[in-house]
Amino acid sequence: MTIGKVLFAAGALIAAATMPLAAQSGTYRPPRIAGKPDLNGIWQTMNEANFDLEGHIARPAMALRDGPYGPVPAAPVVALGAVGAVPPSLGVVEGGEIPYKPEALAKKKENQKNWLALDPEIRCYLPGVPRATYIPQPFRIFQNATQFFITYQFAGAVRNIYMKDPGPPPVDSWMGQSVGHWDGDTLVVDVTGFNDSTWFDRAGNYHSDALHVVERYTRTSPDVIAYEATITDPNVFTRPWKISMPLYRRQEKNEQLLDFKCVEFVEELMYGPYRKKPLGP
Repeated sequence: MTIGKVLFAAGALIAAATMPLAAQSGTYRPPRIAGKPDLNGIWQTMNEANFDLEGHIARPAMALRDGPYGPVPAAPVVALGAVGAVPPSLGVVEGGEIPYKPEALAKKKENQKNWLALDPEIRCYLPGVPRATYIPQPFRIFQNATQFFITYQFAGAVRNIYMKDPGPPPVDSWMGQSVGHWDGDTLVVDVTGFNDSTWFDRAGNYHSDALHVVERYTRTSPDVIAYEATITDPNVFTRPWKISMPLYRRQEKNEQLLDFKCVEFVEELMYGPYRKKPLGP
């Protein structure tokens, strides 16, 4: 195959990946609950967004150090080998690049350099929004005529989607406060009241406590929801920006969320050095 044909094929793949998901759905009409689309089910993404929202090439590890001929894995992750490598991705950010302010971009790069020490996912903190959606574990939407509730397998995270606005969030939190409404057949969820302690991915992409997320859930086929999230944070970004991806229904006959209460898994990481006789790395 010639180089021209390769580039054409790559361009076609990128165009298909960035085409609005709803436009790929034709005239599908989902089942209804009280006249609104039924979004019940166990869903999961199938992408590399949790590694890095932006497009990226494969690399040997999330945590790198300078080597004699280029970056090599940081010492604590060398033994992971290929398991610790980062798969490539076309990215899920509309326009390809997150619009950081210059000083914020410097902090993002510092986050990435110190990923092992700083990523909240490593220590089992709640993932925040929108990261909870594309953490590589399933989540379940519960819906009836008047209520929405989402529970995530990772860290037992949960969200109550208020369909009547309760007013300003009483406190800032990891998952924020979610207020939903219908725009035709699309569920729109407005999320505010965040703390500044979550990241968007393992690449160090981050936000401040001024984060505002607007999600859109549109069921485009029996087993697909088109998901979009518009992100605004004037402390960190020069303008709002958007990510989009499909959510896929899990197909196993007995599919269910299982326990992944990872607090117990990180106790040694967080408190092991304080043992009278530490176990060591």
